[in-house]
This record gives sequence, C-alpha cells and structure tokens, in this order.
Amino acid sequence: MSAPETSIRVARREDGDVLGELDRVSWSPLHAVLPAPVPPYGPFFDERHRPEDCLVAERAGAVVGYVRTVPPTELAATAHVRQVQGLVVAGSARGRGVARALLRAAMDRARADGAVRMTLRVLGHNAPARALYASEGFAVEGVLPGEMFLDGAFVDDVLMGRSLTGS
Repeated sequence: MSAPETSIRVARREDGDVLGELDRVSWSPLHAVLPAPVPPYGPFFDERHRPEDCLVAERAGAVVGYVRTVPPTELAATAHVRQVQGLVVAGSARGRGVARALLRAAMDRARADGAVRMTLRVLGHNAPARALYASEGFAVEGVLPGEMFLDGAFVDDVLMGRSLTGS
C-alpha cells in the first residue's frame, strides 16, 4: 500500500480549532519564542491571523500542517514581499515532505499574488528548519546575535530570504 499524498489548500475558518490544537501539540523550544500554551486558549484565527493567509496540508483527509505567509508590514514599500510567519507540521507527518510541500506552495501562491521576494525568521538553534529553508533557496541575510532569551539561554534570530523570480 502506498503512502497517502499530501494535498495543500487554503485554510477555512472552521480549521481554526484543528490548527490551534496542532500548534499546541507541536510546541517546542526548538522553534517557539512564546512560552508553552496554557488554557484558556485564544482563537487561532483573529483580525491579524486570517484563514486566507494560511495554507493547510492534508494527508488521508487529516490536517497535518500549515504555513502562514503575510506581507511583512502594512507599508506599500514592502507589498512585494511575503513573510513566513508560521510553519508547523504534525509529528506524525514529519520527514515526509510536508513542510517542503507547504513552503513550495506558499512561494507559488506568493508569486501568483505578485510577490517577488519571501523572507522568514528562524531561531539559530533550529538546524532542521534552517536546512530545509536553505535547500529551498533561502539564504541567511542577517543574524541578530542573542536576540532571544529562551529557556535560560540567549538564542540568535536568523533572518533568511530569497527571490521569487527566476527559478
């Protein structure tokens, strides 16, 4: 029997509870800059985090991940840029190309929306994420040394970006 395919779609408001739970069970000091979530939990979608800003990955009908991309600011001067502001994959789906599929779909969607550049921020100690981003053409464009104080240690904030034109 072959493994299920990953399908990518735009999030719907009714995905909020599932995506919120995915965030909570996937929380890790490897990637989180906020403390572990505790009840009561806020909504996944709100005025700043809209369903249309998220792409959802499904395998065998189950939500297994999402990526959120938005313009980095409200300034007209950055309207050509999309920034990854969340990429989460369920533990059960890791190592199966889900994050890569989400990232590629986000870049394709950004291009279709007229964006010519994509950026993101990643914690310096998150080697798996940094390797994924580098393999998809993202380059380190800056490092803020010790910018974050997490779990008793200073952690670098790594800024990465890539062009969406050309290849």
